[in-house]
Order: sequence, then structure tokens, then C-alpha cells
Amino acid sequence: MSAGNFRFLNLIKPVMCILPEVQQPDRKIPFKEKLLWTSISLFVFLVCCQIPLYGIVTSKSSDPFYWMRVILASNRGTLMELGISPIITSGMVMQLLAGSRIIDVDQSLKEDRALFQGAQKLFGVLITIGEGGGP
Repeated sequence: MSAGNFRFLNLIKPVMCILPEVQQPDRKIPFKEKLLWTSISLFVFLVCCQIPLYGIVTSKSSDPFYWMRVILASNRGTLMELGISPIITSGMVMQLLAGSRIIDVDQSLKEDRALFQGAQKLFGVLITIGEGGGP
């Protein structure tokens, strides 16, 4: 493989089969069904915000990251400690790499878009593992 043919996104192809994916719906989803699933997701999120992490001692001291936690939808000392920060961080980093042409992405090609989204998912999972303390 010559240096001219190497693309970062080609490294993602073998991992794409194990990354989580949501299929396009086969039918038009009614608004009430969308509202139902959104409500269920919100309920699960709110329940997870109340479940404390095992081994974490909560303190009543002020939280220096309070406003960051508000923006990133995280909750101190609970299962939602990380919030949505791994998803946001991976998306921003990948967009920065693509925008500065460090990685070559042609958004007009369906395959490149799928590989780019797969790279974002993989990077998000790796950030979550890293922020969570590793295996």
C-alpha cells in the first residue's frame, strides 16, 4: 500500500460490524410513537441521574464544574457522571480533523459518510472507556 492510497477511514472498516447502529425505519413513525420513546428515554436518563456510583463518597462541597455539568447533561456522583461529553467530544474532534484536512473525507460519498460516522462512534466509545477509568 503506497502512502497516496492510505486513508484513515479505511482503518475503521473492520470495526464497523461491531459498532452500535440504528436502522432507518421501514415506515413513517407517528408522532405519538416518537413522543412515547422520547419520554421513555428521558425517564431512563432521569432514573440514572439518581443512582449513585458504587464507592463514591458524596460531599456537600461546591462543585467547580457545575456549569459544565449543566451544559453536558451530567450529574455528579451518579451513573450519568459523564453525561453526553464523550459524544460531544468525539464529534467535535472528528469535525476538526476533517475540517483541517488531517483526515480525508468526501461527504458527498455515502461510504465516506458512513465511515466517518463509524469513526465518531468508535472514538466516542474509546473516550467513554478512557473517562470511565478503563477496563
